[in-house]
Amino acid sequence: MSRLIADTPAGMRPIVSAGIELLKPITWFAPMWAFGCGAISARYMAEPDRQTIWIVLAGIVLAGPLLCGASQVVNDWFDRHVDAINEPNRPIPSGRMPGRSALYLAIAWTALALAVAFALGPWVGLASALGCLLSFAYSAPPLRLKRNGWWGNAAVAFAYEGLAWFTGAAVVAGGLPDAEIVFVAYLYSIGAHGIMTLNDFKAIEGDVALGVRSLPVQYGARAAALIACFVMALPQLLVAILLAAWGAPLYGLAILVLLAGQAMLMRRFVADPRGRAPWYNATGTSLYVLGMMVAAFALGGIVGS
Repeated sequence: MSRLIADTPAGMRPIVSAGIELLKPITWFAPMWAFGCGAISARYMAEPDRQTIWIVLAGIVLAGPLLCGASQVVNDWFDRHVDAINEPNRPIPSGRMPGRSALYLAIAWTALALAVAFALGPWVGLASALGCLLSFAYSAPPLRLKRNGWWGNAAVAFAYEGLAWFTGAAVVAGGLPDAEIVFVAYLYSIGAHGIMTLNDFKAIEGDVALGVRSLPVQYGARAAALIACFVMALPQLLVAILLAAWGAPLYGLAILVLLAGQAMLMRRFVADPRGRAPWYNATGTSLYVLGMMVAAFALGGIVGS
């Protein structure tokens, strides 16, 4: 990367660094993790061959730097007027991405992501195309789903968790994944809605001023925290029950143990949602995503048997 920047003309360096900032690498982890869970859940071969490994690695790049990165650029482009007020140092309002450069980056990055996705298979391509549509619906008028906490958080959760899991499984399966995998991915994407709500407690006043009806704005901080906890907990309970019914009771028990740990943390979170939302995001959410991996290994044994 340093060589690339060194070889870039001085006038272009701000655009290069601003473009990387727009792609927001810190946000790539969630879909990459979910993709990995999907790939593990469809592991039909105990020891995949080298070609499968390379395909999975390409899929991880697709889920994180390409698809997630594209969605971040799209969001910043359609938020540029709001950012000019609230975050004037962001790449677009600060002028580090001048004119329509960010829009062109969003279009080009989305096209590249879709090209890679369809190269990995039709189901991967279709799922990725749906994810791209959701990213535009989330940020762009007239839908701009982010204005409502129910719809906006659902779009992000479904794209980052459910679709990423599905594409990971589709890459390894070489086609449509088993119904058990699809259903578990769907359940974890529902739970991720609650995780998305955790990010809304830090901006209640700003959301009120801008007319964004996040769950904390609609119901108050405590009620929104209770809703988020319920939405996170119920799908995990259902996954544990399903795994036991499908012949993997020990994996189901492991998820229940992780859920019990989350429940203890949730009590502290609900007592002070605005102050402890970042803390719960770092603790309880970690147990949630660990449970996703447990479920993935369980499904890998179930569908492979």
